[in-house]
Amino acid sequence: MMDRPRRCVLLKFGELALKGRNRPRFVNALERNLRRMTADLGPIEVRHRGGVFIVSGDMPQEELAERCLGLPGVSVVQPALRCERDATAAADAAVELLRELPGHTFAVRATRRDKRFALRSIELARLLGDAVRVRLGLDVDLSNPDLELFVEVDHKELLVSVERLRGAGGLPVGTSGRALVLLSGGLDSPVAAYRMMKRGLRCDFVHFSGRPFTSPESIYKAYALVGRLDRFQGDSRLYVVTFGPAQRRLATAGAGRLQVLSQRRLMVRVAAALGERLDAGALVTGDSLGQVASQTLPNLAVVEEAAQLPLLRPLIDRDKSEIVDAARALGTYDISILPDEDCCQLFTSKPASTRGHPDDLRRIERTADIEELVEQLAESAELFHPTLEERAMVSAATPASRGPSLG
Repeated sequence: MMDRPRRCVLLKFGELALKGRNRPRFVNALERNLRRMTADLGPIEVRHRGGVFIVSGDMPQEELAERCLGLPGVSVVQPALRCERDATAAADAAVELLRELPGHTFAVRATRRDKRFALRSIELARLLGDAVRVRLGLDVDLSNPDLELFVEVDHKELLVSVERLRGAGGLPVGTSGRALVLLSGGLDSPVAAYRMMKRGLRCDFVHFSGRPFTSPESIYKAYALVGRLDRFQGDSRLYVVTFGPAQRRLATAGAGRLQVLSQRRLMVRVAAALGERLDAGALVTGDSLGQVASQTLPNLAVVEEAAQLPLLRPLIDRDKSEIVDAARALGTYDISILPDEDCCQLFTSKPASTRGHPDDLRRIERTADIEELVEQLAESAELFHPTLEERAMVSAATPASRGPSLG
């Protein structure tokens, strides 16, 4: 029995609730991800109630709710008070929650997960409404209230809340397999990675550096970006490929206006070779149709032709402004806009081709002996493990705050 209402957070499933016989696997993955994401806050208690987790712990409720908002697989995050299965206790909890909130009108929305509860939903709502009206002086408005009170009858307790926050949605990370993200250090690819995490993919990352012809700032940025994204899945892996000599080799082979396309084809070949070693089922890029010359429809097609794994482009229909907004919300924007030297601009000719022909690109690749080059680059990839704890060290992604030792 509870002496007084206790704070908790309700996490409600979205499409996860529709998984049928596979649902326990998804639910278990969601709980693992939840415990990992909140591990630094202290121990938590997680109780399953149908399509809901009831989460509680000694940490501040606001901090727990904030952390859960970014958890893929959760559609609603609902801070709540737990109280005894007693209408009087629920009325006390309702008054406690509504007392400090601005507004003149309210409505009570009651549901029963346990139909054995003595009062019907409408009776419980009416009883709580009378208590709030008398004790707080608020008026009832069921159509357009200033405040809404949600009451849920659980098997062991009543849950009372005044907030329903929109969660990340999607599926728990790790339930759809593994993918390898081509991470440029710009705005697009981190957003693309997160969107694929929300579809249940566990992501590894590969970054192509123009070393020795560029400075290492892009690597510091990639490290910081992976550290930022790591909070959604944990134990993230970043592979860094020294790409400058290969770019010069393509230029020497006569790539000319096709230099960028030749580089991108080589990148997806190397990423596919690396991805097969990592048991990845797909590659992920931040391409957006028509955003730059290499992302016209014909050029996207010739790049995809070179990939030995499926190529996923979750931002293909997104405007740049939408991607910027998503990066801000994700917390990667300030890292992505830091200056660095983009390896894609090395050895390029202007204007770049907007319609590369596969035969011309294959000729360049034969001259550059591309098959041997792919294996060399995949074998030489350097592995780093950016973590949530380390990302503060490199969040500025500048030489003064270098995280990884790059040798």
